[in-house]
Parts: sequence; structure tokens; C-alpha cells
Amino acid sequence: MINNAFIGFGKSATRYHLPYVLKRKDKFNVRYIFDKTRNPEKEMLAPYQGIQFTDSVETILKDPQVTLVTICTPPDSHFYYAKLCLEHGKNVLVEKPFTTTLEEAKILFALARKKGLLVTPYQNRRFDSCFLTIKQVIESGKLGKIIEAESHFDYFRPEADPQPGSAFEGAFYGLGVHTLDQMLALFGRPQQVFYHLRHLRQPDNPDDTYEAQLFYGDLKAIIKTSHLVKVPCPRFVVHGSKGSVVRYHIDQQETCLKNGIMPDHPDFAADQQCALLEYIDDEGQSHTEHLPAVKGDYGRVYDAIYATLKQGAANYVSEQEALTNLEILERAFHQPSPSIISLS
Repeated sequence: MINNAFIGFGKSATRYHLPYVLKRKDKFNVRYIFDKTRNPEKEMLAPYQGIQFTDSVETILKDPQVTLVTICTPPDSHFYYAKLCLEHGKNVLVEKPFTTTLEEAKILFALARKKGLLVTPYQNRRFDSCFLTIKQVIESGKLGKIIEAESHFDYFRPEADPQPGSAFEGAFYGLGVHTLDQMLALFGRPQQVFYHLRHLRQPDNPDDTYEAQLFYGDLKAIIKTSHLVKVPCPRFVVHGSKGSVVRYHIDQQETCLKNGIMPDHPDFAADQQCALLEYIDDEGQSHTEHLPAVKGDYGRVYDAIYATLKQGAANYVSEQEALTNLEILERAFHQPSPSIISLS
């Protein structure tokens, strides 16, 4: 059993973390939740009974039984709280984006290594149904040599917040952090990256539209997001030397969580959408397959962390993947758009 504490009690914690970790009572015990602005009505909800709420982070830091802290605060505080927890001997899971700069991330990883601890980003979208289905097809080898992979994460939200925000409130840091991580999980560190970031709804707002192309020799991976897409594009399209696969619809976990349908519900994130695979086998025969979705589960992040802390498994996101993700995000805002850069 791992005694877990949360720093932050907003939407991130209550929607994307606690519904999953509270299901895993054989592995995790949520001992504390730190919340600067206590909300007794919210704290009294049934799922949180037995958890101690506190407005003092010292309560968590001084408890030797707490070995894992999940940080669900705004991005500009991630580095501060993660470093504080590491200095007090706690393993740390950090919501996205992991830190606001690449240098901050390097400091955290170095500190974790020095103390023999784990620090890792929360990349729950590695456990989207749509991504896992496409990953399974690629790993099957039926597509042959992968030539192009394209990922869309689009909305139709023509009205934008009129108040200007920081880069961390834009689409690239908000959603690109996930779609980028998925490509890094599949293909590793690219050789070059092309960027095109735009803000189409309000010119003073952060980017709401982006395209990034990752180049790996003959392979190109494309990630795109726009808030002005009325007719959805496929979620994933992958082309290889022997065939192609298309998956149209996004994983439904987030939709269910927004509607109050929790992971313990029998219909949670039920996914009836098939991926269409067409390929030619080694004998030259053509095949068409409608592939059932691989079940998604964001709680697998916590399963992976348990395996790392208790069984010595490699972390589910490597240090290089986490640093490459932040490097690509950060460098997008340090040059004109569009532009292309090389990664050393």
C-alpha cells in the first residue's frame, strides 16, 4: 500500500486523478489533500470520506508515511511544489505541463536521482482508448514501415475568452503536451520539428490553433489542434508501406467524467468505435479489418507508478521523453511561427 497525498483540489484532482486512484484501494491510500481555500461542502462528498484535508502543506511534508505526492496546482507552481516534496523525501507525480521550463525539469530529475526518488509527469493520454488501439496496430507490423502518422485533437468553440492569458493556457501547452507525448511514446525523439502556432479567435490570447510536424528520416508525425473545426477529422490516421489505419473518435473517459459518470460505473467510457485497417500481407493479399477499441484507463498511470515504486519497473514515461516534450513545447515560443528547428 502506498500512502498518497494531493496538493491541489481543483478540477484536475477531482476529475482526472481521484476517481481512478480511489478505485485502487489495494494499492493506494489517499491520506491527505492540501487545499489553500478549503471548501467544507466539497470535502464532505462521499468519495472523500476518510481523507484528511489540510491548508498546510507541512502536514504532508512532515508525515513519513506519505511516500507519493500528486501535484494538481496551476503550472507556475509545479516546480516549487515538486522540488519541495523531493527535498522532503517524497516521490512526485506532476500534472501537465510538468514544469514551465526545460531547465526546471532538468533540476527536478537531477534532484530525484540524487535522492533515489521518482518524479514524473502525468501523461494520462497514453491510456486513451484511441491511442492504445492505434499503438496496437503499429506494433502488430501489419502496416509495414510507418511513413506518416497524423493526430487531431479538435473542437468547435468559436467564442474565445476575451482576457489575454499566458502560453500555458494556450492549445499547444494544454493539448499539444498530450498529442506530442503520444508521438514520442511511439517514435521517440525526432530529428527536426516544424511549428505553426496561431491565435485565430482573439489575437491577444494564447495560441488556439497549432500544427507541429516531427521528422524521423522517412517518417513524419503530425499533431494538430484547432478550436474552429465543425466537422471532425479522424483522431488518428497512420500510413505505412503495407497499409493504413484510421480511427475517427476520441476516447470517451473525459466525456464521462465531465458528465459525472465515474470509472466504477459499468458503462464508463464504453467504446464501440472500431478502427479501419486495410493492408497487404506478405503474400500480396489485401485485407480489411474493423478493429475493436482497446480499453482506455487513465488509472493505469497509477498502476505504472505502483509497479515502479514497489516492483522496480522502469517509469512509464522516460526522462528523455519528458525532457524532449518540454523542449519542443518551449522552443515553439522562442522563434517566429511558422518555423523549423533541429534537435541535437
